[in-house]
Amino acid sequence: MKRLASAFVAIGLLAAAPAAAQAPDMSAIPVDWTRQAAATPEGGFRLGNPDAPLKLVEFLSLTCSHCATFSAEAMPELLEHIRSGRVSVEYRNYVLNHYDLAAAVLSRCAAPNEYFAMTTHLFARQDVWAGRADALTPAQRAEIEVRPTPQSVARTAELIGLKQIAADHGITPAQATRCLASADGLNQVMAMRDAADRLGVDGTPTFMLNGRMIGGANWAMIQPLLAQTPAAGAGERGR
Repeated sequence: MKRLASAFVAIGLLAAAPAAAQAPDMSAIPVDWTRQAAATPEGGFRLGNPDAPLKLVEFLSLTCSHCATFSAEAMPELLEHIRSGRVSVEYRNYVLNHYDLAAAVLSRCAAPNEYFAMTTHLFARQDVWAGRADALTPAQRAEIEVRPTPQSVARTAELIGLKQIAADHGITPAQATRCLASADGLNQVMAMRDAADRLGVDGTPTFMLNGRMIGGANWAMIQPLLAQTPAAGAGERGR
């Protein structure tokens, strides 16, 4: 019986061997870099390969109509560049006004991937929520102006419908309230604006490629730069 049992064990091992040999090679599956997002030391959010040879940074305002146009025109093709791993894109909020500040702070409450989705959503619906800001009554504007900044930002987000957009991106009402009341969140956004000023940013959108400011504020001007072959060393992490 012992010999028979040993034979069955041997047969079992032999039968299992081909299955192990046929295990899929996971390393051969290409990475979809459009699913890889992370916060950056500069305070922005990066989408794509952190070692991409072409690193594009956009300084943007959520109330900027040119930024919204760039998002609509660029993203379909830009996402293909990002997916390949050749290009990464980092967004750094450059706030221009109180409504922009409320939208920026709230968008940054989202998880990194959802930050990009929410930013795209805010651009696509800019005419709606920014239109509500334009339509605020004198009494509502006065109510916002007399409050301390965190409370003012929170009330602004409520009045112009930003909390509803945030909810579409996984931010609960309680999370939105906590985030908008955070002095640290507000300070980080303003510090990012100050750092951009020191780099020479004076409007939106402004672009930086591999650590150098570049001319152009529309997709037709940026697109050819992303088709180039990067210079040697351009893909080093951290520029």
